[in-house]
Amino acid sequence: MAKHPVKVLQVIDSLGMGGAETWLLEVLRLWSKSEAGQLDFLMTSGKREIFDEEARRLGAKIYYVRYSRRHVLRFASEFRRIVREGQYHAIHDHQDFASGWHFLMGAGMLPKIRITHVHNPAYQIRNNYGVTVGRRLIASIGKALVARYSTHITGTSRQAVIEYGFDTPRFRKVPKAALHCGFDPARFLGDSDLAKESVSHEFHWNKDSKIILFAGRIDQSPDVGHPQNHKNSSFAVSVAIECMRRDARVRLLLAGATSPAVPFLKQRIAAAGFESRAQFAGIRQDIPRLMLASDVLLFPSRGEGLGMVAVEAQAAGLPVLASTAVPRECVVIPELVHFQKLEAGVARWADDLLQLAARPKRIAEANQQVAASHFAINYSAGALLKLYSKGLLT
Repeated sequence: MAKHPVKVLQVIDSLGMGGAETWLLEVLRLWSKSEAGQLDFLMTSGKREIFDEEARRLGAKIYYVRYSRRHVLRFASEFRRIVREGQYHAIHDHQDFASGWHFLMGAGMLPKIRITHVHNPAYQIRNNYGVTVGRRLIASIGKALVARYSTHITGTSRQAVIEYGFDTPRFRKVPKAALHCGFDPARFLGDSDLAKESVSHEFHWNKDSKIILFAGRIDQSPDVGHPQNHKNSSFAVSVAIECMRRDARVRLLLAGATSPAVPFLKQRIAAAGFESRAQFAGIRQDIPRLMLASDVLLFPSRGEGLGMVAVEAQAAGLPVLASTAVPRECVVIPELVHFQKLEAGVARWADDLLQLAARPKRIAEANQQVAASHFAINYSAGALLKLYSKGLLT
């Protein structure tokens, strides 16, 4: 067996800039100092991503095995080989209903602990699987296989577990709980004024700018009603434009993967006369700096598994305006997080956003509160270790 007390195979799409991915990297960083456990990764996209090299440096093995209908036989063969040779204590599968299929393929050699973990909003999964009768059938069978093979079901929030239908009688014998992603809150400490000066200089904005931060990938379509839009970036742009009309100091900073919708969104901003007051910054690795520099986080998602960006914002003392579709479980500091219905419309959102942006920050105090919560990496990693070693959920 491995030198580590606990050895776990993480089954995940890739190690890109997502909440689950950054969480697992934080766990790796922590465990590499104490050798509390080893995490290996099976990347079902077959693609290399931004965190792969760091994961290797921290001791992880990474396997790239594409999972799709065209590659199912190869995936099954490679999956069985990896599980057999790895001698893992647990498999932690982050791919919702597909995890049931993965476990079926490994039948006969699976470890004692087999975890199905859901991260994405349930409505998005329904849209992805519900395109054809065949895909709906695959999802339905996968869900049944979760009931058959998974020893534990976890979600980024308890709300996500319920929305996926895991509280039905079929799953009554499978322990279920929220397992929040964790991070190091200390990364979000800093001088807000210095960060504001630095970011304003980078984007050629005035030092007294009021920065609205949108942190998340840009949706594929500029159409607010598109069924696969998730982060609601088009709505966010509309709200920011309204804020810019009301206050000449307002700037919009969008940090996240771009998409084909970006040129259309830029056209809308330019047509309103605010081209120089908005920046699509793409994928960034300095989110703590951007949060310290900003005055409010705009988070109008149509659904979230939890919404870790809202928790990170609280660690930076940054007020958050979130849609009511975001689980309340993201709230650590109630006075920093305000929820609004998307149906309230652009003008009402702009009212709320400008009020929140005017609030003074208390960064050190807020950071301490997050550091004492279940989202702190020490607590989160400890809960994982207990789950992997004893199969307990707390």
